[in-house]
Amino acid sequence: MGFYDRHVVPCLVHAAMQQEALLPYRARVAGAAEGRVLEIGIGSGLNLSLYGAAVTDVVGVDPSRALLSRAAAAGAQCQAPVTLIEGSAEAMAFECRSFDTVVTTWSLCTIPDAGRALAEVRRVLRLGGALLFVEHGRAPERTVARWQDRLDPFWTRIAGGCHLNRPIDTLLRDAGFHFDTLSTMRVPGPSTHTFLFEGRARPA
Repeated sequence: MGFYDRHVVPCLVHAAMQQEALLPYRARVAGAAEGRVLEIGIGSGLNLSLYGAAVTDVVGVDPSRALLSRAAAAGAQCQAPVTLIEGSAEAMAFECRSFDTVVTTWSLCTIPDAGRALAEVRRVLRLGGALLFVEHGRAPERTVARWQDRLDPFWTRIAGGCHLNRPIDTLLRDAGFHFDTLSTMRVPGPSTHTFLFEGRARPA
């Protein structure tokens, strides 16, 4: 990992994820969490202040040490105890069925093997537990999706591994989840970057 990925990308990610337009989505997703929470791709900890009284503790996983240092400072705003772990969601050392809720906000786009990470999420969720998510991904319009495919190789290199064209709903179904709720919508910005999936999923 070079200087750009270690030092520039974390600053860009933190700045991009602070957009005010994203806050209502974060608030809905984090606000619905209960019990022991695992947040994959916790980044700079922008969700930590949004967890409610129903959360007993939060464990955050992220591969970026620079972003985790920001999350450590943000942890003071969380109502529940916070533990931060440097690592990938593709291989987690947690016991099976050890979390009540898993949260992911704009993270599945960046994890190299999203399917493997979702298999891990399914493994660590307790019976009846929920995966709460908001993610950007593949647009339904054929023309926009083609542009996502064209731009993706370039975008991935400059944006820390972020992919524009992942079909989030299909990834979740293929990983063995069914949806309690699933909504799609757009936020302001380029059509290739702004198609969102938001919902609650449980292991099938």
